[in-house]
Amino acid sequence: MVLRKITLLTLAFAAFGCSNDSPDDLGVEAILTDTPITYNANVKAIIDNNCISCHSTIPQNGAPMSLATFEDVKSAIELRGLIERISKDNGQSGLMPLGGPKMPQQNIDMITLWRDQEFQH
Repeated sequence: MVLRKITLLTLAFAAFGCSNDSPDDLGVEAILTDTPITYNANVKAIIDNNCISCHSTIPQNGAPMSLATFEDVKSAIELRGLIERISKDNGQSGLMPLGGPKMPQQNIDMITLWRDQEFQH
C-alpha cells in the first residue's frame, strides 16, 4: 500500500515537474523508501501543532478526547475516525481542526502512513 502511494506520488511529481531537486522540499513521499514513520519523530509534532490546544490531557473547548499521548492518537485513529476527520475538505461538517482550515495534506499523509506502517512509536 505504501509503495503504491509512493509510486503514484512519484508519477504526479514527474507529470507536473518540480522546481527544486532537494529531497527536503519534496515532502513525505521522497523519504519514505528508507525512513519509517514514527510517533515520536513525525506524528507528535503534527498533533502538538494542530490538535493539542483543544485535545490536551484535559480536553478543552468541547473536545471529546485527549490526543496527548501515543495511545490517545492511535486510539483516535482506530476507533474515532481521526484520519477521516482531518481529511475532510474546508467547509465540510466535522473537519478537524474545528473551524479549519484543513491542515496541510503533507501532515495528513504522514499520519496516514504512520497508521499504514502499524503505529511505530
